[in-house]
Amino acid sequence: MSFPRALPVGDAALTVELGDALSPATNARVLALDRDLAKNPFEGFREAVPSHRSLLVLFDPAAVRFGALAGRLVARVARRGSPLVPGRLHEVEVVYGGEGGPDLAGLARERGLSGSDLIRLHAGEPYAVFMLGFTPGFAYLGLLPEALESPRHATPRVRVPAGSVAVAGRQTAIYPVASPGGWRLIGRTSRRLFDPFRAEPALLAPGDRVRFVPVAELPPPEPASAAPALPATPVVEVLEPGLLTMVQDAGREGYRRVGVSAAGPMDARAHAAANRAVGNPVGAAALECTLGGPALAFLAPLRFAVAGADLGAVLERADLGAWPVPPGAGVLARPGNVLRFAGRRSGCRAYVALQGGIDVPAVLGSRSTELGSGFGGLAGRALAAGDRLGVRPAAGEGRAVPSDMPTQGDVTSASVRVVLGPQADHFDAGTVARFLASPWRVSSTSDRVGCRLEGEPLRHAGPAEILSDGMVPGSVQVPPDGRPIVVTADGPTTGGYPKIATVLTADLPLLAQLVPGEGELRFEAVRIEDL
Repeated sequence: MSFPRALPVGDAALTVELGDALSPATNARVLALDRDLAKNPFEGFREAVPSHRSLLVLFDPAAVRFGALAGRLVARVARRGSPLVPGRLHEVEVVYGGEGGPDLAGLARERGLSGSDLIRLHAGEPYAVFMLGFTPGFAYLGLLPEALESPRHATPRVRVPAGSVAVAGRQTAIYPVASPGGWRLIGRTSRRLFDPFRAEPALLAPGDRVRFVPVAELPPPEPASAAPALPATPVVEVLEPGLLTMVQDAGREGYRRVGVSAAGPMDARAHAAANRAVGNPVGAAALECTLGGPALAFLAPLRFAVAGADLGAVLERADLGAWPVPPGAGVLARPGNVLRFAGRRSGCRAYVALQGGIDVPAVLGSRSTELGSGFGGLAGRALAAGDRLGVRPAAGEGRAVPSDMPTQGDVTSASVRVVLGPQADHFDAGTVARFLASPWRVSSTSDRVGCRLEGEPLRHAGPAEILSDGMVPGSVQVPPDGRPIVVTADGPTTGGYPKIATVLTADLPLLAQLVPGEGELRFEAVRIEDL
């Protein structure tokens, strides 16, 4: 295998691999290419995500084709340039051991060290920030001294507190938010690693350096930035929230490099259709309703539309009773009218657009809800009874959506197109063929993070884990248990399992309408050269 090489990641991204091992020299080349792209972007460039040994590049396939772009990026790597200038140096105070570092004593015994020796080694030299991923602001730092190299826990903790300092393999990290995790916890810091309301949301950036400073007591935690206030003039009140209803616009771009997913609608086509029907820009903020819809009382005259899954939308009016809402059409509601959903008939996710677009504060350039990290949308959460929503100034009257929108019919199964790779070579030809030939059941545990699939497990031809690299919605990871997971809208920006294929962007809405526990999915391979 020779490097550099460029591999397709679906139809709108590629990865430039510069090596296959954890190496500061390789990572420096990745960051040099990343900075070159930032200074000299090509037409159609969207964003880039540096990782340990590769750079994920997202692009507009209408502006540039994979074949031409791959050659140009590989050529950039070969171009000689000035040395990479190290980034900022951050000093991070740490209280080692004790309640905040429950694994320190055991790790010291395993490595034949005293606790003080372990602390001295860990805090001895600055670490380079190789990449960010896993959760927003989570930075992978290295290289850890060989004497401290250690495996992850066989069973991850259900909850690791924010600020935990941890080690795994030859790397160390700080958990920015409370989350599950399998790294060995050796200490705690009060530094705030991620704040979505700061101008720079992540404290650390790829190429920065971190020096840990042992202290007996931590300074007070930095105060969180104040969240923007919600608009003061509501037009809709939530009487019942539904099973899972949240605000989503077209999603956020430009922050994948610091571990922030794009979020946005699971079914972008239905979301856009609902907005068009009331004259909104296609990316305006609307409600995404999963499996069941909310009850919304209108406080002012307002046009709305529903598209996507058929969840039995009716408008309760004093003059007509429960009036069925035509799918994909703009409907005028008057004060006192109530939009309800009688029950699911087909599909999984419906979208309710309000004329003007829902008016919640933009966070990191988007009004989309990021449930996992708790920001965006309505205070980073799903709707609750008693919530009130305002709208932005209306742009137009709107029009009905085309009749071929996914609002009717049987959507219990779907066939989606994939581009194989970027790690299809981690599976033999027979396994790849079985992946494509088999029907896969959508697990009941599927959500906006990942569509988990059930079926005969796939067998890896080599290691079941790789050095973490970039992912996009549609990436099909295969973890050690062999059961594929399709990354969806809220999925992580990087991952450490081989990705056998990536679903085409245009087919993601089909996957979004499959009901967890009931839907069936098949994959059809297409060549990137034919797109």
